[in-house]
Amino acid sequence: MTTTPPLPFASASLQLTSVPKPSYIQSSTHRPYPISRIRMCGISASPGKKTGPRKTRKKISSSPSSEAEDLVRSIVRNISDKEPLLSTLNKYVQFVRTDHCFLLFEELGKSERWLQCLEVFRWMQKQRWYIADNGVYSKLISVMGKKGQSRMAMWLFSEMRNSGCKPDTSVYNALITAHLHSRDKAKALAKAVSYFEKMKGMERCQPSIVTYNILLRAFAEAKNVDEVNALFKDLDESIVSADTFTFNGVMDAYGKLGMIQEMELVLARMKSKKIKPDIISFNLLIDAYGRKQEFDKMEQVFKSLLRSKEKPTLPTFNSMITNYGKARLREKADSVYQKMTEMGYRPSFITYECLIMMYGYCDYVSRAREIFDQMVESGREKKVSTLNAMLDVYCKNSLPMEADMLFESARASQMLPVDSTTYKLLYKAYTKADMKELVEKLLVCMDKDGIIPNKRFFLDALGALGSSSPSKKPTSRNDRLPKQAPTGRA
Repeated sequence: MTTTPPLPFASASLQLTSVPKPSYIQSSTHRPYPISRIRMCGISASPGKKTGPRKTRKKISSSPSSEAEDLVRSIVRNISDKEPLLSTLNKYVQFVRTDHCFLLFEELGKSERWLQCLEVFRWMQKQRWYIADNGVYSKLISVMGKKGQSRMAMWLFSEMRNSGCKPDTSVYNALITAHLHSRDKAKALAKAVSYFEKMKGMERCQPSIVTYNILLRAFAEAKNVDEVNALFKDLDESIVSADTFTFNGVMDAYGKLGMIQEMELVLARMKSKKIKPDIISFNLLIDAYGRKQEFDKMEQVFKSLLRSKEKPTLPTFNSMITNYGKARLREKADSVYQKMTEMGYRPSFITYECLIMMYGYCDYVSRAREIFDQMVESGREKKVSTLNAMLDVYCKNSLPMEADMLFESARASQMLPVDSTTYKLLYKAYTKADMKELVEKLLVCMDKDGIIPNKRFFLDALGALGSSSPSKKPTSRNDRLPKQAPTGRA
């Protein structure tokens, strides 16, 4: 096999200051695999946590925090229709304290169970050890904000003041963030600014760098360049100093919006402040240039990264593979993967999903399916995102029948998880392709699997239908898989 040449780099015109190597970068010495023979790299599993009795787990816990996490996981696992939340908490009443409740807020907040967070809060208030604390309210306000419950966040803010707690900077930061999750962005930004100005007049609530970072990113996401510049000027005149997070957040927001010139101005401002870019800075620049298909600049940043004291991370390579794929530059994407393995990086499941999607963009569906089958057969943990990636490849290449066969196989074999994201992806694709029979069949499957679509589910599908155009018909079926899908694999 001919060795793929290394990535070509343009002469560097965008110079980034190098920074010290972070301690969390790990090196690997596994044997690289050529792209034409992609195989599942055997990743040795990290020692899993034992699931024996609580006393056993206590012996192997390395710190009080890990003991608290173990206890919280046990509580969450035991919550069911037969054992509701409050009954479960009462069983653990001798052990649960404030730090456990904080972890419970986080665990419950990851799902749609925000109402259960309030149940935990009410349960806390009835315990002898409970003392009204700003931290508890701040955490709850943050959880409610992430779930779009700004009214509930405001109620908690009032409840906090009624309990005798005085607001501080962290509470106002949580309240601002909660409002920024509202659907009416203009109203949310106005409210956030009013809180910001109010904070300036209260000694114990002076804006911190976190406050500025929240607002700067929000206005960048709203494409309000004037307000971003005004906040930077305000920050320069305050006693608060900008940090790497400040500039990364704004550059990331501009980069995702394709506002490259504004992003580069923020980078210049960052350098003028003598703040050194970290690996996140490099990664978001690489991703932003890749999204806009400004590959010369993307390669320049990557070259600067390799010469710096920083080291690439898997997201660095994943982003380049994906963006080269979207531009149908398969050879360059292949060379990035080869360079990654030559440098000793071990691909993650996300890397393989990026490869699947890349080959899909490049009309190389059979290669995408090969990688998918290898992942399924590897014995590694199966993720719904992997199935969704392959289904998306079929749909984007106008192969709805192949997508349907794979979906049926996944459901029948139960080798891969199927959830609402899978149904949403297929519903939109089938609707856009005007495949009424497949849509009806999908709805029957949804009913059997207990998937209840919400309003957004159908609105997205109607949007896809409204923007649909004549489906792309492949000029050849040579790259397709046989109609008969294997029954033993998903």
